[in-house]
Amino acid sequence: MTSNGTTVLRVAGRPVGRYVTRPELPARLSPRPYLHPVTTLAGTAVTELSPADHAHHLGVGVAVPDVEGFNFWGGRTYVRDRGPTELGNHGAQRHVAFQLRDPDGFVQELRWVAAGGELLRERRTVAATELTDRAWALDLTFSLTNVTGSPLSIGSPATNGRPGAAYGGFFWRARKEPSAPEVFTAGADGEEKVHGRPADWLALRGGTWTLVFAGATERTRRDPWFVRTGEYPGVGSSLAHDERVPLPPGDTVVRRVVTVVADGRLDRDAAAALVRKAVNP
Repeated sequence: MTSNGTTVLRVAGRPVGRYVTRPELPARLSPRPYLHPVTTLAGTAVTELSPADHAHHLGVGVAVPDVEGFNFWGGRTYVRDRGPTELGNHGAQRHVAFQLRDPDGFVQELRWVAAGGELLRERRTVAATELTDRAWALDLTFSLTNVTGSPLSIGSPATNGRPGAAYGGFFWRARKEPSAPEVFTAGADGEEKVHGRPADWLALRGGTWTLVFAGATERTRRDPWFVRTGEYPGVGSSLAHDERVPLPPGDTVVRRVVTVVADGRLDRDAAAALVRKAVNP
């Protein structure tokens, strides 16, 4: 490990991702661990870190824009009737310990802290698995537990009055190319048709690569997808889509997303087949 706690993920001996445990970032970016770069087995990078359009997009990770009013996403906070607003309300995710760390994954404990106190304790499990000689799967589970003595709730810009912006939870900032990537599910094509809707899986297809995202639990599959292709390439889950998610003291919210990382431009049948293999090995 390096000074910032970088761990290398490997599949069949090949490095496919770097996990930065203790990033040195300004408070405005809501410092948190992230995976970047994540690559295909052929070595094509499929993530971006702090791009010019959104400096707070940090590869692959878990980010929530509103935990009881604190910003664990980074950047401006959407305030009802005011819009995006610069506030000094940023939180940070701090590494506590690895319960397990192997070349193909790890189990990590994190503290979500803001205003000098701990709000959430997280257990994060990440595993990398080979699927074929051209595809592998990144399996990420996060469990967030309210460790305060008071009720908390998780929100999003959407629950705060900004329609269509229910981001928060798992998020993958993909690489930006000259042409916007294509996005599709089993039954729909295009950002307008897939954004804000649940689907068993969703594919983002670039010039020489494809990412296929799948909720790996029944509860995760109920969360609509947050999708951007035109403005920037990114896919995430929507923990708080229509209303805030209550989290009483001691309660836990759990989500699991498996992402197929493939070389080449997969069609629907190939994407579906790899998802089946990744989620039900």
